[in-house]
Amino acid sequence: MKDKIVFITGASSGIGAATAEAFARLGTKLLLCARRIELLQAMDGELRDAGASDVYSFALDVQHREAVAETLSKLPKSWSEIDVLVNNAGLSRGLKKMYDDDIEDWEEMIDTNIKGLLYVTRAVVPGMVERGRGHVINLGSIAGHFAYPNGAVYCATKAAERFISDGLRIDVNGMPVRVTSIDPGMVETDFSKVRFRGNEQRAAQTYQNVDPLQPEDVADAIVWAATRPEHVSIQTVVLTPTAQANPFVLTRRG
Repeated sequence: MKDKIVFITGASSGIGAATAEAFARLGTKLLLCARRIELLQAMDGELRDAGASDVYSFALDVQHREAVAETLSKLPKSWSEIDVLVNNAGLSRGLKKMYDDDIEDWEEMIDTNIKGLLYVTRAVVPGMVERGRGHVINLGSIAGHFAYPNGAVYCATKAAERFISDGLRIDVNGMPVRVTSIDPGMVETDFSKVRFRGNEQRAAQTYQNVDPLQPEDVADAIVWAATRPEHVSIQTVVLTPTAQANPFVLTRRG
């Protein structure tokens, strides 16, 4: 992996930041984007100290099609030949019954989790096909395998990610381009804080009396998939905390 270009969206925190650090330790060149450029800039020195051979960060909201296309088409030549794309940017908003939900929350989830993933993929994968090498790693969720109460639209966006990954894998079949979906269960990040719009008390209840996955656990799975021999394609990785069997079965201490 040394000196290969790894592009990570939503890299400023959580799974994205942990994945950047994990790839840095392999000596990769890190191409990072997020909406909060100041957080990416703060990570720069630590990533270089961890072993990244170079780091290039920029602000980008993947919801905006024209911005994605323009920004990625204007990358410096030395950063344009992306070897690994990690489509990590994503979010959940609210936890309500679908018939009583906030339509603006739907729009944001669909625009980020589905359309944003598609916009970035459309901008990056043609180059992989042309060069005859590349790996697309999409962040899914066990929510894409099972719908759970009050989360129908979020679950639908992750089910869409799963089928987009399957379809892209078919479309690039016969070419040396791999496609992987990494589908974690409960992970302790800002996910719940974002879902509940900064309500830290409610977010903390999500992880109460249980040992959830940590961002580093998911990053480990991503790097493992990316470092298999070129003839090996890891199609899907589903990982959960030991205490979690599926979205409905979770054993809390006490």
